[in-house]
This record gives sequence, structure tokens and C-alpha cells, in this order.
Amino acid sequence: MGRIRKYIEVGDRNCRTLFDTGARNTYVVKEVASSLQVFDFPEPNPVSLGGKVHNVVKGCTLICKVEGYNVVAHARILEDIGIDEDDKKIEVLIGALLMQEWGIRPVPDKENLDMSHYSKEFVEY
Repeated sequence: MGRIRKYIEVGDRNCRTLFDTGARNTYVVKEVASSLQVFDFPEPNPVSLGGKVHNVVKGCTLICKVEGYNVVAHARILEDIGIDEDDKKIEVLIGALLMQEWGIRPVPDKENLDMSHYSKEFVEY
């Protein structure tokens, strides 16, 4: 598993982001989602994250730049994701499904991201 901390661009905002291969889905805090297209879930979606259970009732379309590359995905909206090892608030948590879809590979020993597999085109069979 890998956990990388970086800043990503969401609109005109730089957001403290945790890239976490141990998390399946992607999450944003309410403040970040306020500038994105938000939608309601048909029913609450319980999620265990950071040692507690959150009942997620809204999602959003996350449109961002990761190291200058455009990325678009759905994210679940939380009141709070938590703080990282540097005692900084995590605003976005990018999970394994988004990283797989966009070819983002964490390099934990260098605390960096490998964007050489970034998906520039999608071939559907």
C-alpha cells in the first residue's frame, strides 16, 4: 500500500490531498465540493474511514489537476476526512479506483507520484 501527500488543483484552489491505495473510493470535504457539481445519493451510504463511520448522502464530480494532468471522477462528500502525519487537514482523499482509471501510480519510497501511465485516451472493447 502507498500513501502520498500532495497538493492538487480544484478550480482555483490548491487542496491538500492524500493518495491512498488502501482506500477504494475518492472523498472530498464539503468546502471543496462547494465549487463542484453536487448530487444526492438515493439513500445514505455508510463508509468507514479514519476510525469512524460516516453516512454519506452527497457526491460530486471532482474535476482537478494532478501534477498538471486533468482528472475527472466522482467523489463522496464528507464533513471531515482527517489530518495527515504533518497535522494538516486532508481536503481530498484519492482512492485506488481513481488512480487505476487515470494511470496514477504512487511511489512511496520517494513520496511522489508516477504519472508516466496517465490515461490520455480510453480504448473500450
